[in-house]
Amino acid sequence: MHVLGIDIGGSGIKGAPVDVETGELLAERFRIATPQPSSPEPVAETIAEIARHFDWKGPIGCGFPAVVQQGITRTAANVDKAWIGTDAAGLISKATGCPVKVFNDADVAGLAEMAFGAGKDRKGVVLVITIGTGLGSSLFTDGVLLPNTELGHIEFNGQDAEWAASDAARKREDLSWKKWGKRFNDYLNYLHKLFWPDLIILGGGASKKFEKFSEFMTVPTELVTAETLNEAGIIGAALAGQL
Repeated sequence: MHVLGIDIGGSGIKGAPVDVETGELLAERFRIATPQPSSPEPVAETIAEIARHFDWKGPIGCGFPAVVQQGITRTAANVDKAWIGTDAAGLISKATGCPVKVFNDADVAGLAEMAFGAGKDRKGVVLVITIGTGLGSSLFTDGVLLPNTELGHIEFNGQDAEWAASDAARKREDLSWKKWGKRFNDYLNYLHKLFWPDLIILGGGASKKFEKFSEFMTVPTELVTAETLNEAGIIGAALAGQL
């Protein structure tokens, strides 16, 4: 089965058709800058432009930076606040003329990693944390997703976790990898106390620099880096779009 996977971000929207059996992209991904302001109608039209680029007529899955319940966006991280309460799936379906499903972006990235990456065939509790401008999270038990965990926004040391421990925080405060690594390690240990995962997978841009902070990680469980990397959002969105 082939599904068009769309990864919606604050700076860019990218997509590609995906073979959901293998996780392979069937064409080179196509990216368009996110409209500014990133309100619902312009974003939906941008997704329609991507669909037209591939002459797409089939199902579409979208990863969106928000809590998403039954296709309705309940929050808005790094996109226009007008998305809050919007029937995102219905709006994008109307713009593209295709059946559309919309899910939280960190959740779909986790789906890709569980299907084709470091979480493949893993049982027990698996926690996926993406480290970038924010902190994304997805949580699985025996491969089954618990959606919209948003663990980047839990209170950590008296503040929002991603404000303190994301890669953006490292850059904003000009922290050394050692200082940031110890802070991020405290965050992982806090999550470990809450969920006792059998495996933690680190994704996002900062995971590519794992060797710079790995020595500061003391979380008492298996800790690995993601394998699907930049294509996780597109692959996972396609996987979600077939459900």
